[in-house]
Amino acid sequence: MGSKNKLKRFQENETLPNVIQPSRESLVQGSFGYKANWHTYFENNNPIILELGCGKGEYTVALAQQNPDCNYIGIDIKGARFWRGAKTAHEEQLTNVAFIRTQIELIEHVFAAGEVSEIWLTFPDPQLKFKRTKHRLTNPKFLQKYQRVLKPKGVVHLKTDSSFLHGYTLGVLDGMGIEPQMAHHDVYKYVHAPKDVISIQTFYEQQYLAQKIPITYLRFSYE
Repeated sequence: MGSKNKLKRFQENETLPNVIQPSRESLVQGSFGYKANWHTYFENNNPIILELGCGKGEYTVALAQQNPDCNYIGIDIKGARFWRGAKTAHEEQLTNVAFIRTQIELIEHVFAAGEVSEIWLTFPDPQLKFKRTKHRLTNPKFLQKYQRVLKPKGVVHLKTDSSFLHGYTLGVLDGMGIEPQMAHHDVYKYVHAPKDVISIQTFYEQQYLAQKIPITYLRFSYE
């Protein structure tokens, strides 16, 4: 993407009502107003479901279209990417969608304890190099952060083409004493696969499937 296109998208994000771009300072200092108050943003008390590392926001928007009684928030540090999802949601007048430009490591400064019902991790970077382990979105540090913002019995979904990340996450969960509710190495061949998992395919996921790369799925709760 050229710098001019990025700049244009950044500028348009400033005008989209469903894009929230808090400063790091406001989050860390505790002055971010929506923490513990997301019901005021959505004007309802429906469940809040996150997609972390949402990329273009395709999955966030598709989930919101399928489930109007839930509120969906896509989070990514790269606003030029989720511009597409935010623009689509705005054009389609989806009032149950928002996007936040921030780092995932700050999630506890964005949401209060027990404020989130579900978390989706869809095709995150597996960070294959050992020195990048701390950046994997399913390393113990991140999983502990997710646990603190999730409601009791809140659910985490991991959908990925990376068998490495799938296996790594299973190992982390085992070390934490967590037994997955569902784990499959090729979810499209699983007759009991959840609708939200197989009915939504991102652009890149379609490419993986065309190359016959298996898509793995993992779901777990902390209780």
